Amino acid sequence: MFGFSARDRASRKAQGALQEFYAVAPPKPATKITELPLLAVDVETTGLKPREHDLLSIGWVPIDHGEIQLGGAGHRVLRGSEVGDSAVIHRLTDDDIEQGIDAKEAVSDLLQALQGRVMLVHWAAMETGFLSAACQRHFGAELVVPVVDTFAIERRHMERMGTYPRGEDLRLPRIRQRYGLPTYRSHNALIDALACAELYLALAASFRGTTLKSLQV
Repeated sequence: MFGFSARDRASRKAQGALQEFYAVAPPKPATKITELPLLAVDVETTGLKPREHDLLSIGWVPIDHGEIQLGGAGHRVLRGSEVGDSAVIHRLTDDDIEQGIDAKEAVSDLLQALQGRVMLVHWAAMETGFLSAACQRHFGAELVVPVVDTFAIERRHMERMGTYPRGEDLRLPRIRQRYGLPTYRSHNALIDALACAELYLALAASFRGTTLKSLQV
C-alpha cells in the first residue's frame, strides 16, 4: 500500500454513500480561503468516546465563497439509541430518537452534503471520531476529509498573542462572545453548526493566511 494516502486506502474499501463521497475530489491545500467550499458540521452524542457511545444527531451548514448558505442546511436525528443521562445536555429525549431516521440514511445525507467540501468543526476530535466510526460501521471504511477546526485556529491565535487559554476560554460560546457574536442555545447540532460557521467567518475576516493549508497549520 506504499505510496497511497489515507484517503486512497479508505476509498478502496468504501461502499455505498462513502464510495460516492470519495469519487468527488476535495479542495486542494492551495485553495484560497475566499473560494473554499466548507460544510460546518456538529454532532450530538451520548458521550465522548466513539467506540463506547452513540451518535444521536448531525447538523450541517454550507459556506460558499465566504457566505453561509442556509438553504443547504440539514439536521438529522438518528433512530436506535437510548439517550440516558446525556439528555440533560442535548435535550433529545427517547421519544425524539424513536421518531428519528435510520443511522445509515442520516450519515448518507451528510456524506452527500460533504462531497467536494472541507469539513468545518469546533474541536475536531468529536466530529471526526464519531463520523469516521459511523462510516466504518455502515460503509466499510473510515472518513478521511480535510478539516478546518475553529477551536485550533483560536487557540493558535491566543498563543501568538501571548494569551494562553485556560478553563473554558476555547468553548464555542466563549469564543463567540469575544468576537461579538450573538448567544445561541448550545447542544443542538444544527444551531451549533451555524454557530461554528459564523465564528469561522469572524475568524477568517482577520486571518493572516490565504489558503486552506494556512488554516490547518
